[in-house]
Amino acid sequence: MAQPLAREVVEEIAKQYGVCIRPVPLRRQDILIGQVEVIDVPCGATLESKCPPCAKRNRQLRRAQCREGWHLEAEPVNLPDNPDEYQRHLVELRADAQAWRDEVEKAGGDTTDLDAAIVELDEEINRAGMRGNVLGRTSGKRSRSTKRRQDAPDLPKRQMTKTTLGRTFTGSDGKVYRPSMFITLTLPSYGRVLEGAPIDPDRYDYARAARDALHFSKLVDRFVQNLRRVAGYDVQYFATVEPQKRLAPHLHMAIRGTLPRAELRQIIAATYHQVWWPSTDHVRFEGDCLPVWEDGAGYLDPITGEVLPTWDQALDQLDQDEDAQPLHVLRFGDQLDIQSVLAGTPDADQLIQYLSKYLTKSLGDALGTDDLRRKAHAERLLEALRFEPCSPTCPNWLRYGVQPKGAKPGMAPGRCRGKAHKPDHLGYAGRRVLVSRKWSNKTLTEHKQDRRTWVLEALGLPDEPVDPHRYVWRPVKPGDPELAPIGVRLLRSVHERQRWRNHMNQLQALGDGPNLSATEARAA
Repeated sequence: MAQPLAREVVEEIAKQYGVCIRPVPLRRQDILIGQVEVIDVPCGATLESKCPPCAKRNRQLRRAQCREGWHLEAEPVNLPDNPDEYQRHLVELRADAQAWRDEVEKAGGDTTDLDAAIVELDEEINRAGMRGNVLGRTSGKRSRSTKRRQDAPDLPKRQMTKTTLGRTFTGSDGKVYRPSMFITLTLPSYGRVLEGAPIDPDRYDYARAARDALHFSKLVDRFVQNLRRVAGYDVQYFATVEPQKRLAPHLHMAIRGTLPRAELRQIIAATYHQVWWPSTDHVRFEGDCLPVWEDGAGYLDPITGEVLPTWDQALDQLDQDEDAQPLHVLRFGDQLDIQSVLAGTPDADQLIQYLSKYLTKSLGDALGTDDLRRKAHAERLLEALRFEPCSPTCPNWLRYGVQPKGAKPGMAPGRCRGKAHKPDHLGYAGRRVLVSRKWSNKTLTEHKQDRRTWVLEALGLPDEPVDPHRYVWRPVKPGDPELAPIGVRLLRSVHERQRWRNHMNQLQALGDGPNLSATEARAA
């Protein structure tokens, strides 16, 4: 039993060579020559617990993205490409389908088949390389008064200029400096903590901590809006969300350009987010007394048989109440850190590593700690999150007498499958990496292509563009006779990586290849 398991050794070697240990098999058909083959595609996991090689590649990709965009000296140009002939053909076909559907609907006919065809056309339009939907926004957006709260300070507003670069400074030697900023924002205190756990759990405000975590992403969005309004230019940012020891999310943000620190503190103090949702102060249904589903009507009160108000009806009642108060108001805490950063300095490189340090870790990694106090703290936070509504579609709304948006049978309070209610996320359902559109003038796919081009050049292989319409990809079901066992596929991938690495080492020895360190060679 002390002997190593051969299958586990294969996985460990695969990890050392950067081979995905959870590849997704796809069947690729070449429509030009008719060739069909099964190809392993990396799973693309972002967490080390899922697939360490893929998580490491994603972290390195994000580091490259952060480094390229932080101190740009030229204005990024984001102009969409002109549509090609195939894309134009699809949109023209979509126009015909819409006209046919309208004619059938006007005549009182059944539009089911046409609706299904339109859905398929919209999906093909996106696969062909077009963003968004041809119809744009099809429903109105509910909005409330934008009047600022009386307890929030006013913010100055500058006229916007069409730039993303920020200010420059000229030194006494004539050298031009383009500084940027790195800030860290936290949430307020919910009670005194010691080494990540509350000193007095009974006085710790778990309800507020849970709601702050659920809506933290909205507070970050509002901060960016205020930042751009005050700065007077289109501020670009690269930010990551990570958990503190006390399990509250906090934000690290790299900002292109600078603002006076006093002004930045004023923006942070004046930023808030109001959650205008129905009240959850009164619990109407719990235990065995839960709403029941009736086809055609929705959820009913189990005692009176009354139909519960829908999500839209509950919001309409909230809008009509002039004395209504928001369900929750979020603000940042007093603890913050503001640093000025210059391009090419050790501080900049260190902060980039700091930004991506925890990207491959789950927010809920602290749940597995051996510290009993912190483990109990995490369990109390999860219990506070259990019945908190995380979104308009959350089943927890039934507990408070409101039908969730898009209600369907089988919903029950405390059984939400949303991301925010999973232990690995600790209430935060937003994205871990937040990147503005004009950060590096490239999409993440383009950064991946740059990495691929660099590796192919280092290996002396051609980087020929591939026609995206040449291949048809289909999933391969488990048990398919053409699908080799996972062990065989990992061994093949390890052999291929060995061949690549040996070839790159030979190029380095001859002086024809890139001058890489051992770490960089493994990353490549």
